[in-house]
Formats: sequence, C-alpha cells, structure tokens
Amino acid sequence: MKKNQKIVVVGAGIVGTSMAYYLSKQNQNVTLIETNSTAACEATNKSFGWIHSSYQVSENFRHLYDASIGEYHELKKEIPDLEIKWDGALTWEVPIDYEESRKQPLNRQQLIELEPNLKEYPEEAYYAYEEGALDPILTAKLLVKRAEENGASVLFDTKAMQIITEGSKVVGVNTSNGFLEADVIVVATGAAIPELCKPLGFDVPVSPSPSILIRMKSKEKLIRTLVSNSKFEARQLTDDLLLAAEDYIDESEQNGPEAVGKRAFEILRHNLKGGEKLELESIQVGLRPMPEDGYPIVGFHDEIKGLYLTVMHSAVTLAPIISRLAANEIINNVQMKELESCRLIRFLCEVD
Repeated sequence: MKKNQKIVVVGAGIVGTSMAYYLSKQNQNVTLIETNSTAACEATNKSFGWIHSSYQVSENFRHLYDASIGEYHELKKEIPDLEIKWDGALTWEVPIDYEESRKQPLNRQQLIELEPNLKEYPEEAYYAYEEGALDPILTAKLLVKRAEENGASVLFDTKAMQIITEGSKVVGVNTSNGFLEADVIVVATGAAIPELCKPLGFDVPVSPSPSILIRMKSKEKLIRTLVSNSKFEARQLTDDLLLAAEDYIDESEQNGPEAVGKRAFEILRHNLKGGEKLELESIQVGLRPMPEDGYPIVGFHDEIKGLYLTVMHSAVTLAPIISRLAANEIINNVQMKELESCRLIRFLCEVD
C-alpha cells in the first residue's frame, strides 16, 4: 500500500465525497475541494436518490450494478447513521427491462396491501424488492464528515481552475485559493469534467443530461415504496416530504421545467388518497453527467500519470462500489478487473 500520497479530490457530489471517504479510510493524505460552500450543490442536490440496480445493462457493466446494493449494506455497517430506505420499487405501465431474478410480479390485491394510498391500481405490477432510496444530500455530507474524521482536509469555496502537469505527470491544481500540490488528482466534477480536462489535450465524452425534481410537503406518509408508472415517478423522502422525478423536455412555456413540475404536482394530488393536502415546495433542474454510451468512465489516464477520472450515471447507485474499487487502484497501484470496462480508452478504440 502506498501511504501518504497527496491526493486531491475535485468535486464534492456523491462521487467525490465517496472517493474522499474510501481513500481517507486507508491512511491517505486526502484533500477534497469544492467550488460551493457545502457538499452536494450540483447534480447530487437534484437527484431522486434511487438505488436502482435491477435494470438490464451491458454485460461489461452488469457486475457493478449487481454489487451496488451489497456495497451499500456494507457501507451502512461502517457508517451506522447512514439512512437508507430498503422499501423496494414498484413499476407498471412503463417499458421495463428488469432482470427476471430481481423482480417479483404482484397482483392487484398485493399492490393494495403494499401501497394503500393509490386511487387506481393495475391488474399487475413488478416489485424490485431489493432496491432502496436515500437522501443524496445528507449522504454526501455524511461522507464528508467521515472523511474528515479519517484525517481528510475539506476545502469549500475552492474552485479548481487548472490541473498542472510537469512532463506527463500531474503535480497539483491551481485553485481560486492558490496552488495545491498533488501526486494524484481525482476528477469528480460530474458534467463539468470535460471543461477541466480539455486544457490537458483530451476530451471526456460526457454531456449534461437535464432532469426535473419536484419537492412537495406532505401532511403524512402517502407512499411506502418507490412508485414508477406511466403517470408519475415518486417516493417519500421523509414522512412530510414527497419527491417526484420527471424528464426534461425543453424551455418552452408549455413544456418547460416549471410547467412539467406543476403538472406532476397536480397528477400526484389527484392520484393519491390525501394528495389534495400536498403543497408544492420546489421545482429544480439537475444536470446529470451522462457519458456518451451511458456507462461509467473510471480510471487513470493512460498518458498523464496521476490523473484519475470518475464520472458516472447513475451516480447514487454506483458511487460506493466504484469508489471502493477506485481507491484500491489509486492506493495500491493495481488495475482492478472489475473496472476494466470503465476506461476512457474504449471511446478512442471506437474511433480507430
């Protein structure tokens, strides 16, 4: 194990805070920097928080999704105050491609027993019983706290301006508050990752993928699981706060985020028993970092020593499992076979 490497993690969303935690717990000299004044201010702040492992994905990445739920259970053992609701997810009337082994068909009566506050029920739905959800903001802040307890330094209000190299090796990063020396720089800036890497002479094929998060005050707990159907996608964040997620359409008056959010609010008011008591709290647009092929980009850059990339969707699902594996690569100078499919070079190979 390499000890006392100077590692700078750039970005304090769910990925950056996970990286800081897993690196700091192994006796590394970790500094986490964040542009904003607290953690989880960008995409993580607007995340639905679904630990969503049961969708079919490419065989090259299936193992990461398979391991994601188990990793969260292990993380809960390490951090007992981490709050995760393992209530499962119900889906109907929308295209699904769940792995057969990870879903359970439920009939109408079973659905009524599981979700008694719906006004209408389908004859059948699928229940992904292993899945869960969390508050991504509180989770990121908890990971920051634990990283600090492990000895990490955390610098908020500190923007990474430029990664500095000498020859083919990183030596540090210029920030809004001065230069930080580093042996390794972990870039976990989400959709902003191409901007930070482009001056180094390479592109990271990641684009912002907008989504809409609607928060509603709830007088009581109206939803027990996470419900996704053709009318709405919603869950309880707390007993008195309900979340809904919607796809971004455009910026027009009819289909802009405000209009979409208000429609989602009205749909829930009319489809839930007690929904008339819901109060709209906020409508936010989150810019999720979406790699070109939809799968994580993780690993050291082949030509710039010490530069480590971490960007993924869904970050809430994958951050802990990938961060643990990535920390092992960084600390022990090994290549984890579980991350081989995640390398940036796969995009270069496609071009060739």
